[in-house]
Amino acid sequence: MWLGYRFFPEQASTIAGQVDALLLFLIGVTVFFVGLIFLTVIVFAIKYRRRSEKERPRPIHGSLALEIFWTVIPLGLTMIMFGWGAWLYFTMSRPPADAMEIFVVGKQWMWKLQHPDGQREINELHVPVGRPVKLTMTSEDTIHSFFVPEFRVKKDVVPGRYSTVWFQATKPGEYHLFCTQYCGTSHASMIGRIVVMPQDAFQDWLSGGATGVSLAAAGEKLFQQLACISCHVSSGTGVGPTLAGIFGKPVKLTTGQMLTADEAYIRESILDPPAKIVAGYPPVMPPFKGQVSEDQLLQLLAYIKSLATEEKAKAQ
Repeated sequence: MWLGYRFFPEQASTIAGQVDALLLFLIGVTVFFVGLIFLTVIVFAIKYRRRSEKERPRPIHGSLALEIFWTVIPLGLTMIMFGWGAWLYFTMSRPPADAMEIFVVGKQWMWKLQHPDGQREINELHVPVGRPVKLTMTSEDTIHSFFVPEFRVKKDVVPGRYSTVWFQATKPGEYHLFCTQYCGTSHASMIGRIVVMPQDAFQDWLSGGATGVSLAAAGEKLFQQLACISCHVSSGTGVGPTLAGIFGKPVKLTTGQMLTADEAYIRESILDPPAKIVAGYPPVMPPFKGQVSEDQLLQLLAYIKSLATEEKAKAQ
């Protein structure tokens, strides 16, 4: 009956074993102390039971050594849990610099995924084995959640915000993709699959379905169609700040605040420019909220990121 039964999904990513190890440690500590407490209650109930009506219990004066013991041991265990969990959290939240970036948009009730070279997929994602993959995700409507059990990765996908998650698959194969946030009447049908392929097979697949228009190229075309190029001149002489090399760099606002030009900042600057004005520039940029879709926002984001890469290449 139990032949082939798994208590955990298959481990198919570099982080999966680490997540399982922490979980097993937490379960082990919990089971040990639950058993110890129940055993202590039973032993004490028998040993110190009242044997007659005239019996009077002897006073207990306590023990400093015992107090220190049962204070230090739980404290040490909780600090191990905290440190281990924090280390694992930071590992999972910081994708490697060489990670392949894929953009994801969740909507009722599907996943739309796009590769940098323009290849698009619905409810399916093809990735190469052994290479880190970074997902930049947002939602068009309500809260969704991107969950791949075999990779031990799960991240909420929130409208109006970018969230990121990364994984590195270790085994070729097909793995389930679920939405774990109830997102409407067809929530149960919002499923997909991750197809992990050998490097050569992935390159063949990628070239076979390429559209010829990369995400950054589509963003550049949209950048020109929206007339953004008339204000954001690469030379820095326009009425708006230059975007060349801006991604990932610090930006000073009119309030004196310093922040990093990340995905969230660029998104807000496109949809609601008056929210954060760059120092030295007038607040003349019109809002584009309702004029560009989530897919188009990702295209513009990819284009601005490519400008940062080009600027870095020139500097070298």
